[in-house]
Amino acid sequence: MRRVIVTEFLTLDGVYEEISPWRAGFTPDDGPFKRDELFGSEALLLGRVTYDGFAAYWPTATGTFAERMNSLPKYVATSRSALEWNATPLGADVIGAVHGLKRQEGGTLLVYGSGTLVQTLLRHGLVDELRLMIFPVVLGQGKRLFADGDMLRLTLRESRDLGSGVLLLTYTPAGDLQARA
Repeated sequence: MRRVIVTEFLTLDGVYEEISPWRAGFTPDDGPFKRDELFGSEALLLGRVTYDGFAAYWPTATGTFAERMNSLPKYVATSRSALEWNATPLGADVIGAVHGLKRQEGGTLLVYGSGTLVQTLLRHGLVDELRLMIFPVVLGQGKRLFADGDMLRLTLRESRDLGSGVLLLTYTPAGDLQARA
């Protein structure tokens, strides 16, 4: 059975969107971590927006990381009938498709970014591990990974200082994401 591992860049207040401006000036030593997780995965599971951004950049990138990124199968939360860049659309029933992927034999399905998809996967108990790279900045507004009213119990499995005040926190969900009453 496959596992779904999510990795996210977040601010202290949980914002995941518009990463370029708020990440400027931070130089965490995350290269070995990002390389290990990519090379330890068997496929990527991506939201449509993340897929579009990655597909615009990675096919022309060079180096071993780019080669690995380009060679991995990609499963994308979209209803488009055809995708390029070694990608397969999940169709209208994303939850059913991810359940099917998880039931298959094989290695890890890695989710990069894809906040909306991650929220959906968390709400349906489909995330096996959550890796949060927390940057020491508070934006006060923006799209948050954990929306108002959602509650999710997590178990901390590992914490690592990546430098520049950036922490890598690895959690396993102790239940499904639920709306608080």
